[in-house]
Amino acid sequence: MKRRHFLAALGAVAMTRPEAVAAQVLTGSTGVLTKEDRDRMTPGHVIDELKKGNERFRTGTMVSRDYRAQQRSSAASQFPAAVALGCVDSRVPVEIICDVGIGDMFSARIAGNVVDDDLLGSLEFACAVAGAKVILLFGHTSCGAIKGAIDDVEMGNLTGLLARIKPAISATTFSGEKSSKHANYVDAVARTNVLLGLDSIRRRSPILADLEKKGTIQIVGGMYDLGDGTLSFLGERN
Repeated sequence: MKRRHFLAALGAVAMTRPEAVAAQVLTGSTGVLTKEDRDRMTPGHVIDELKKGNERFRTGTMVSRDYRAQQRSSAASQFPAAVALGCVDSRVPVEIICDVGIGDMFSARIAGNVVDDDLLGSLEFACAVAGAKVILLFGHTSCGAIKGAIDDVEMGNLTGLLARIKPAISATTFSGEKSSKHANYVDAVARTNVLLGLDSIRRRSPILADLEKKGTIQIVGGMYDLGDGTLSFLGERN
């Protein structure tokens, strides 16, 4: 009888283990992700933890971390659960706005969060080689790169980068003044830019598209509001 009770309790722990692991490793103050803990999580669990982290950031209840301890713990190896591709804007550090620690996620940044070949290769490395479970491509409100693309800014190498944003301008449906001075229009183009970026990742990387089809990873988008600190997720698939 005792043995049956023990096995039943053990089964209950096993069934709830992924959620418990996610809550522990993405919010820990000193520890870092191990391969075993990361691999036990599903992509859905990782996304849920990023959402919870943003809520903590937004409400001022962030976890107190010992970054030096995390630095020492992760020096020999890393097993991030996610990879984020965001804008170079100084106000959108993804590790802070999602309240994660050292070793929890890869982070790539480029003006306008455009997806070029080099960054696409980085995403492939993060997921296919290093085992990350989630790709988060996110833009933000009042984005300077989006405004530059709308205004046809030309300046050195920036000209080519902004050209990658132009398809989002023509693909955005908007009733109102289509100007970089119209905040709602700028944000609408930024959102379209994210959605087109998600399509681009899947279309241009058979490796990542296959991993997503198998359920190994999830590719999601996001829009970060500079005003209230909220990261809204886009394009989630069940």
